[in-house]
Amino acid sequence: MEPLRQGDPCEVGPYRLEGRLGGGGMGRVFLGRSRGGRSVAVKVVRPELADDAGFRRRFALEVEAARRVGGFYTAQVVDAGPDADPPWLVTAYVPGPSLHQAVSAHGPLPPESVAVLGAGLAEGLAAVHACGLVHRDLKPSNVILADDGPRIIDFGISRALDATSHTRSQAVVGTPSFMSPEQARGREIGPASDVFSLACVLAFAATGRSPFGTGPAEAVVYRIVHDEPDLAGLPGHLVGLVRRCLAKDPGARPDLADVLDELADPARATARWLPPPVATMVTERLPAVTVPAHDAGERPSRTSAARPDERTGPFAGPAGPAIPPPRPGGGPFTAPAPAGPQRTTAAAQGGATAIAATALAMLCLPGLLGMMLMGFNLLGLFPPNPDRFEMSPFTIIFLLNLAIAVAEAAGLARGASLLSQRDAAGARLIAVTAGVAALHGMSGIVQFFLTGGEPDSAAASAILGVFVAAPLTAVAGVAATTTALLPSTRRWCLPRH
Repeated sequence: MEPLRQGDPCEVGPYRLEGRLGGGGMGRVFLGRSRGGRSVAVKVVRPELADDAGFRRRFALEVEAARRVGGFYTAQVVDAGPDADPPWLVTAYVPGPSLHQAVSAHGPLPPESVAVLGAGLAEGLAAVHACGLVHRDLKPSNVILADDGPRIIDFGISRALDATSHTRSQAVVGTPSFMSPEQARGREIGPASDVFSLACVLAFAATGRSPFGTGPAEAVVYRIVHDEPDLAGLPGHLVGLVRRCLAKDPGARPDLADVLDELADPARATARWLPPPVATMVTERLPAVTVPAHDAGERPSRTSAARPDERTGPFAGPAGPAIPPPRPGGGPFTAPAPAGPQRTTAAAQGGATAIAATALAMLCLPGLLGMMLMGFNLLGLFPPNPDRFEMSPFTIIFLLNLAIAVAEAAGLARGASLLSQRDAAGARLIAVTAGVAALHGMSGIVQFFLTGGEPDSAAASAILGVFVAAPLTAVAGVAATTTALLPSTRRWCLPRH
């Protein structure tokens, strides 16, 4: 979100504006707040459109129809001022990046997330179509990735803009890379057009590009109308469905119920459907919470961004989980876990044990390094001493120890990196590798005495390796393994499906 600029309004209708969210073909979008403290997205129509009486009439009709759209995967239209100067529209604010922002920042989504995205968008579009509307401009920037599923924005409003554009310039409203062939030809469009756009959006989410490429709008439109889509890189289980949805003939495309049947999978149900980097983008967009003062003479104060597991404001208090309305037959999402002190404490404990496991894994590395230096010194490799190096069973044992130590160090570093991203594979890798390193450290001490080593006559490097590095590796390895296997560490990690 950007701060308001000079010339931006401070209020629109009864809503106080707090920052800029972006803009589009219809106007600017602001983050606003209702008088009761609810965050909303406020879209203000461009002045040149506001001067068009025909646009105002169509806008009012489309807004009225859009306000009837329900469902879990659309951003609800809550208010509008079609007669204001300029006209404005208010929808529920959905904290999260657009699909375009997420893919641009972190690359394509994993296949499981794409399937959940497609199921949510199909259900959202079905709710739009049930009210007699067609989206007309479904694209990655009109899809918001929220913590509990995707949301479709700007549904139904493009029709008012489309008719105005035809009147003025014979242009077709829509984003070339995501419009259907019939829309590109300027023909009458229906729900099947949104199915085509949905397939383009899913291909973009999975591959990071449109299936009809980029370039001048005319070239992209030509490929949409005449060429087959490029589905290279699309996960295999999605290729057939996406290809059917991209049929040139609207009648040959599956309907949304078929799309939902193919993508919805209760086994994939999870409250954490986004990869960790994108989930972080959602958290960063959580609005600050306005807390009404108890004293009428005080001004409302601002707190830090609210977390999903916090309840603040005038209705704060003991409450159950924030659960969306029940859905017949289930769906790809489950409700978040109950909020409250127990959940917060468990998350804090899990984070603490994960940090401890990572730190202990890193503590093994100096011990492994010391054991490596001991081996290099005893072999005459560090510092270089050709007279001391000779191939023997003793030399082979030390070379094997060196190779094992290098592999252990690499495994621990990789495990620490994965665990820092809340990947459960990191905890497993630390547990296994640290355990092996602990055994390696203990075996180093045993090997020293079995080969006739004497502490009084041993070289300084051997003393360092056997009595400092090896015990450090053994103790830190056992501690890292134990901590990585704790249930709190596993619960802290994000599930992978």
